[in-house]
Amino acid sequence: MKVEEVNGIHQVDHDTATLARQASFGGDFAELSYQAARTAHWDKVARWMDSHRGLGGAYQRRLAEIYGFFVPTGSRGLEIGCARGDLLAALRPSYGLGIDFSSEMIERARVRHPELKFVQADAHAMELDESFDFIILSDLINDVWDAQKVFEQIRELVTARTRLILNFYNRLWELPLSVARRLGLARPNLNQNWFTVEDIAGLLELADFEVIRHRAEVLLPFRLPPLSTIADCYLAKLWPFNLAALTHFVVARPAQFALAETKPSVSVVIAARNEAGNIPAIFARVPELGRETELVFVEGGSSDNTFEAIKQAITENPQRPCQLLKQTGKGKGDAVRLGFQHARGDMLIILDADLTVPPEDLPRFVAALSSGKTDFANGSRLVYPMERDAMRFFNLLGNKSFSLAFSWLLGQPIKDTLCGSKALWRADYETIAANRSYFGDFDPFGDFDLLFGASKLSMKIVDVPIRYRDRSYGKTNIQRWRHGWLLLRMVMFAARRIKFI
Repeated sequence: MKVEEVNGIHQVDHDTATLARQASFGGDFAELSYQAARTAHWDKVARWMDSHRGLGGAYQRRLAEIYGFFVPTGSRGLEIGCARGDLLAALRPSYGLGIDFSSEMIERARVRHPELKFVQADAHAMELDESFDFIILSDLINDVWDAQKVFEQIRELVTARTRLILNFYNRLWELPLSVARRLGLARPNLNQNWFTVEDIAGLLELADFEVIRHRAEVLLPFRLPPLSTIADCYLAKLWPFNLAALTHFVVARPAQFALAETKPSVSVVIAARNEAGNIPAIFARVPELGRETELVFVEGGSSDNTFEAIKQAITENPQRPCQLLKQTGKGKGDAVRLGFQHARGDMLIILDADLTVPPEDLPRFVAALSSGKTDFANGSRLVYPMERDAMRFFNLLGNKSFSLAFSWLLGQPIKDTLCGSKALWRADYETIAANRSYFGDFDPFGDFDLLFGASKLSMKIVDVPIRYRDRSYGKTNIQRWRHGWLLLRMVMFAARRIKFI
């Protein structure tokens, strides 16, 4: 095979007999020719990068920032099409494997990042016997022969919690990028595939993945402060500017990857303050869930005899695994975190002690998680008609308004942010808790600590509709206007920490 460069485009003169022999052993002649041209091209680009910097440094740093938002430090990571390994290294994985079909790229990656592992291999024919927490493809999918085949290869390397993250460029940038390449300011390239976000979503579905979120990123692919910050962090997220963004990010998960072969154990965490009259009903109405159902009560400074009522009910129901914890902090969020810390179940569910969410609906949450159709089951009170006095008008109006705002900010449809019942796997909660420092201790409710953490980790959030009931004992702890202001602050907080990064 002979490779020549004509006007910046690599022309390949193949040994036809050699390629024909290779095709006879299971390869497609056109595919082999395509791959040979790409391999030779990227080998040459690797040598080109030794002496050229171009204008791509700011773009690559911005990609590393965005991937760093999605990928928790210390994860097991695989990058396909890793080039010199700089992006994978920037994510600081506990174990990192980079794959590229260019021997020149792999050689440089091993020198630049000896702490990582690099293997020369084709994305269409990977032979790996391991799994990863995240798999990334940065500006690769536009260059491959068969994107569906690559995704099918990746499907063999995932667990239920693996996230596939890829970015690919917007072909509206074809002309300016071509000019930059001709001026020697960008890496040379061959003809590219033309994918839309819908194309990629369809190919992922064919390979048994489902898209969780999509983001348009990068309006100014070079450093020009403060304009580049304004353009990339803010304008790129807003219509119509997002239509002109340079690259699209897509995050996907394995579709319906059931986590539980056997019934899981379940811990129901119940924050109880001034709820003494509801305690007997909780014991009577919470059904058996999974292999074992544990009730974890967290009593928080009641002015009635809630603590004593729980203690008595535990004595009267020795057949039920229970814990009773005394809250030392303040707020429901603090109580939920304490309950989760001590809970022993594989699955964690929150149940409000006021029983406005019927305990009889909890099996729906268990089924949603056990099926693998979701990672986070979020109760929604705003689908079915609720009982007459369950929620006041302005509370209802505020909840519906905030649901629209948070759906846009989190990139997933969230019907009801403040429903008291939520469910997730213990392993996922532990990951959220381990990465809590990104947000800090900001949430008195507890709902947003979980929703924001789940969103940042690209967990799939699904609403589970319930019928909201009137209180039968006590009065609500929600203060409409003060807590409404807190919700508005949560919107601004989420915008800064999740959307406009």
